[in-house]
Amino acid sequence: MQPKTSRNDAPATSPSASAPAHSLSLRVYYEDTDAGGVVYYANYLKYCERARTEWLRALGIAQQALLDEAGIGFMVRSVQAEYLSSARLDDELMVASRIQGLRRASIVFDQQVKRAGEVLFTARTLVASIDIHRHKPTAIPAPLHALLESQA
Repeated sequence: MQPKTSRNDAPATSPSASAPAHSLSLRVYYEDTDAGGVVYYANYLKYCERARTEWLRALGIAQQALLDEAGIGFMVRSVQAEYLSSARLDDELMVASRIQGLRRASIVFDQQVKRAGEVLFTARTLVASIDIHRHKPTAIPAPLHALLESQA
């Protein structure tokens, strides 16, 4: 069955709360902190980016090969972020990622940064698939879409 799409690229799938998630463990280093000794706000977005990249890598998706061979890249289109509590130097963090929606040319990720189970940060990120030569949205290749759909 082909994913449902429309002119506005409506969601094709909507995973349940029990959908499988990917987790990435990170350590807070001195370079991650601001003058107040807490993780600088922009670094939470970097942690989420790293987690999405490592999830794709764990699925066998080499983003450089996708760029080189298919001319396709992923670009963040929008982020909704909520800062709930601060992480500090040497904290061990866990970034949990889940596909919230999968469309023909985009993926919506829900992510949480946690410390010992406490949610410190949440983000919903819309990532678009783009043709890097034309700088235009393009469909996620069918095999990759199917693989992502199996994770949703």
